[in-house]
Amino acid sequence: MKVGVLKETTPGERRVALVPEMVARLRGAGLDVLVQASAGDRAWFADSAYAEAGAAIVSRDELLAEADIVVGISRPDEPVTGALRSGQALVGMLNPLVDPAFAAALAAKGVTAISMDALPRTLPRAQGMDALTSQANVAGYKAALVAAAAFGRFFPLLITAAGTARPAKVLVLGTGVAGLQAIGTTKRLGAVVSAYDVRPQTKAEVESLGATFIELSSVGPAAGEGGYARALTEDERQAQQAELTGHIARHDVIITTAQVPGRRPPLLVTEDAIKAMAAGSVIVDMGAGPLGGNAAGSVPDTENGVTVIGAGALAATVPTAASAAFARNVSALLLHLVADGALAIDLSDEIQAGVVITHEGAVVQPATAALLAENPTGGTAQ
Repeated sequence: MKVGVLKETTPGERRVALVPEMVARLRGAGLDVLVQASAGDRAWFADSAYAEAGAAIVSRDELLAEADIVVGISRPDEPVTGALRSGQALVGMLNPLVDPAFAAALAAKGVTAISMDALPRTLPRAQGMDALTSQANVAGYKAALVAAAAFGRFFPLLITAAGTARPAKVLVLGTGVAGLQAIGTTKRLGAVVSAYDVRPQTKAEVESLGATFIELSSVGPAAGEGGYARALTEDERQAQQAELTGHIARHDVIITTAQVPGRRPPLLVTEDAIKAMAAGSVIVDMGAGPLGGNAAGSVPDTENGVTVIGAGALAATVPTAASAAFARNVSALLLHLVADGALAIDLSDEIQAGVVITHEGAVVQPATAALLAENPTGGTAQ
């Protein structure tokens, strides 16, 4: 069986799905590895390194013609999907809940679509395959650096002959993996950090990192399935926004990380909240994406001098570390899916029931199939 590693084509994407270190691991399991020429260049992994590890360097057309399993970071472009054939498998962060029509199109072609962002994250045996967690760790770290670079003052307390600089006050909204990493990094940079999440069980983790957990009286617990927060009702959302506005105005830097799978991210920082912030404040919106973001606006220099940065793809800006982590995740998943040198799809397995979106001409993942049943045209989620 041959595994083909694509060169990413998404603008700004510098990661690669497999690094040379993992080639030997897959070859040891009886899998041949094909790598599209220059696939790893933007993450500083040269073709020669892949070749030394035992991979074959090929063109994209050769890869698509020969590979049994095609692996990428995110949804490939139309020339790739158009060339996929029945019986092939496509592995990556495909986001089927955002665009179920894409899953339906792959099913119609007879492609087995395996989406790593659909992994059941609460299963202990799936932790080594959890690309969402590994990439969120990288993104949370980089969010803190982006915020520090955009902020016009120091993060730490500094006492110098030229005067004393007070520490920056940072508020992290959303305390999943990305939020906790952002908290830890901003603390190491010397900021005074607070955090908020609708899941009260995260309070202990926040406080263990030296940050203050903000508790809102207007919104009760909102933990959802799979470790995510659930979507709030309209009344809860309005109450949350109103109470958060006061906290936001007292901080210099806001980092937002809140996302709900397959849905528009919750709006946490409204226009009114931005207007209440001091000039020179910074907002880094990690929830920004095709469906919206956590902050109103995503361009710098709003009317009162607050910089709002839409930062939904930060992992791609730390490509070497992010690629190495993703490669370990995808290798672990491939080894789970392959038996005796062949792809062994078993939808009774909890992991496969989550990540296998299409198989044998049908959309088989329940959540994606339910979306298509509600909307047969499979439009983008809202």
